[in-house]
Amino acid sequence: MEENIEELSPLRITSTVRALSSALRGKREHVNGSSRGKSDRMFPEPEKLWFKESSAKNLRNRDFLSPSTMLNTLYADGQVPPAIMSRVLSLRGGGVLPVAGGEVMGEGLRLRVDRVAAFRAVLAGGTTEYLKPSSQREGCVVLNCPALHPKPNTPTPDTLSLGQLRTVLLTDHMGALLRRQGFEVYFCPTLPEDSDVAAFLQALGIDWPTAPAHCANDEREEKIQKALENSPYRERGTERGRRTSGGGGRKAAEEENEGGLRINLKRVFQEEGLLGYDPTLGTCKVHRDSVSHLAQLDLSTADITETMVTVLHVTSCQDEFRQQQIAVLWRASGATHSQRHLVCGPVKTPGSHLTAAQYLQLRKGQMKEASEMKYGDKVEGQTWDDIIKVMTSATVRFELLSTVHTSPVTLDVQREGGVSTKGPRGGVFVMYNCARLHTLFDSYERGVEKGLYPEIPDGSQLDFSALKEEGEWLLLFNYLIPFSELLDQSGQSLDCEGGGARVNIKTEQICKFLVSLSKDFSSYYNRVHVLGEPLPHLFNQMFCRLHLLRALRELYHRALETLNLPPIRQL
Repeated sequence: MEENIEELSPLRITSTVRALSSALRGKREHVNGSSRGKSDRMFPEPEKLWFKESSAKNLRNRDFLSPSTMLNTLYADGQVPPAIMSRVLSLRGGGVLPVAGGEVMGEGLRLRVDRVAAFRAVLAGGTTEYLKPSSQREGCVVLNCPALHPKPNTPTPDTLSLGQLRTVLLTDHMGALLRRQGFEVYFCPTLPEDSDVAAFLQALGIDWPTAPAHCANDEREEKIQKALENSPYRERGTERGRRTSGGGGRKAAEEENEGGLRINLKRVFQEEGLLGYDPTLGTCKVHRDSVSHLAQLDLSTADITETMVTVLHVTSCQDEFRQQQIAVLWRASGATHSQRHLVCGPVKTPGSHLTAAQYLQLRKGQMKEASEMKYGDKVEGQTWDDIIKVMTSATVRFELLSTVHTSPVTLDVQREGGVSTKGPRGGVFVMYNCARLHTLFDSYERGVEKGLYPEIPDGSQLDFSALKEEGEWLLLFNYLIPFSELLDQSGQSLDCEGGGARVNIKTEQICKFLVSLSKDFSSYYNRVHVLGEPLPHLFNQMFCRLHLLRALRELYHRALETLNLPPIRQL
């Protein structure tokens, strides 16, 4: 019966760590929320008791470790009582990785997973559950990208800075991640469909919403203007004094007459209880581009009937103050949606100054050059144009998204630098390794057609003890099993209530995950000959490996989808 439970519940790292912590703490977990037992000993938080190993070196002798420092806080002299040890070693079911054995060593209590059982549970049971978020969410998110709003004209690829391009790519990535979790996602603003910037985003694989250029938003702007004129936070006459914080460009401020409409933003966030807003937000003069921005936000939320809407403003650090003004102004106009700010650090290009258009052009030229050096005359025609377009998009995304969003990104844009088609960094390396998996399965299919190999049998017919290579366990334990929980994280970050205006989401994790996966897969693939001699006694091991690598190929596809990058089948 336990075997069934194991197979029904997908294995999860979090569930395993939680169960191991409960087993190690014994009955103390039932002490009402108190972290002190009768002996007044301080007990550590459950999630700190164990950690999952990930390095190849440590995985040779352990998969999970409860460090001796933790054991010493739980038990006198760090000695684990036999009954507790027995509980830990006999854990089974409910998404918990099956334990094969463990012992207390100098570094702590180390555990080894029953790897054959884990391979069987993941690969024979179908990997679908491991390639999607572990739970589906509900709710609605509007992703607002200030960089794309007209100020007063629609931006163009030549006016878009690299910092602004970073926010657009981040918005696109967040949209794909949140949709996978079950959220309904809308993008703001809507771009004019024949605009240069819409075509530019299309070239990067970004499908941003557009509308015919003549679709004016005048009525909505009028509605917002009226709401602000009637707002309880409107400042009148002499009370405004010198507390102005300009709500538009300097030129616009000069052009507006002194009697323009002003809103006391400080009162808005104090009286509405909005946390984390800049205390220097004072009185803001309402300009035309602010009203246009608010009208776009109003438009993007107009058709949403759900009560719970989160608006996430994805902005550069240079524009954060301005965006806080817009958010508080929207609140002053009567909007009640929850608003959060995802703020990006700057993009630096030492020794040169490039617009988004020049940067894309540079990377595209370097990609074409690198491909021609490697593949020669073959690099021509539509297929190669498509490959170069995707590879350029991959390069740009990995360069701008692999860094924690709050940190600066420094790009090497010297023309002679080139884009490497080799070397373990970035998008090219990831796409190349994904293509290697396609090539492998194409070779296998050709072998089947020639009668060299039989079709891959169902996983239930295979003996997974044939997977003995340390690289095989690394790929399952570090990538296939944890991926689902990695996908969950961006949605959970939106829930943190009371955290203030800013939200910090680990937006760099998918890129880092893919680069790390590609290094480990590349190392394994260079070392192991997957398609061996067509001899029946070698087939079981070959099929086990093909099951693992087929799951890995799907994993690449799912992860690349969150970056809106299609896999390339051959390189």
